[in-house]
Amino acid sequence: MIEIPSGLHQDVVSLAFLLGTWEGAGVHDFPGAEKCNFGQELIFRHDGRPFVEYRSRSWVLDAEGEKVRPLENESGFWRVTGNPHGNTGAREIEVSSVRDDGTVEIWYGELADGKPQIELATDAVARIEGAPPYTGGKRLYGLVGAELMWVGEKAAPEVPLRPYMSGQLKKVLSPAQLVKDINDLPDDGIAFFR
Repeated sequence: MIEIPSGLHQDVVSLAFLLGTWEGAGVHDFPGAEKCNFGQELIFRHDGRPFVEYRSRSWVLDAEGEKVRPLENESGFWRVTGNPHGNTGAREIEVSSVRDDGTVEIWYGELADGKPQIELATDAVARIEGAPPYTGGKRLYGLVGAELMWVGEKAAPEVPLRPYMSGQLKKVLSPAQLVKDINDLPDDGIAFFR
């Protein structure tokens, strides 16, 4: 079941399944880059305005699953477009994002009919001079059971579009839920341990 939090702007209700903090692992493999397993924290949150804020941090994992070093960080904003009053049923999505390597992307896509799944493709890519070669990409995000699964495809001048990164993430308990649970404890808190 997908929970619609209070205060969520009506224009982004269709993105409610993404909200929260997700953690998990995946695989990174692209020509010219290190092939590795990675850990990831993915956060989707809202503040009442008509967009969802997005932040992803990933890091290389060693054979024991321990963090070795940062891999890729990005942040951005997700919007439902063509939906000025929140009641048109429009399912188009636009995302603006920036990566730590100096790449800025504009993505467009849509929600799948009848299931919590979003497919995106880049419309525009801008890079600072030192950013790695990159010409565009595609992404697919979907809620499968209670897990958020995603796969990213990437193209570079010498490499045609191909899968390069995918992850399987579980939702972690939100601080808001923890606060709600704490409010149910006795005032002195000691009774909990008796």
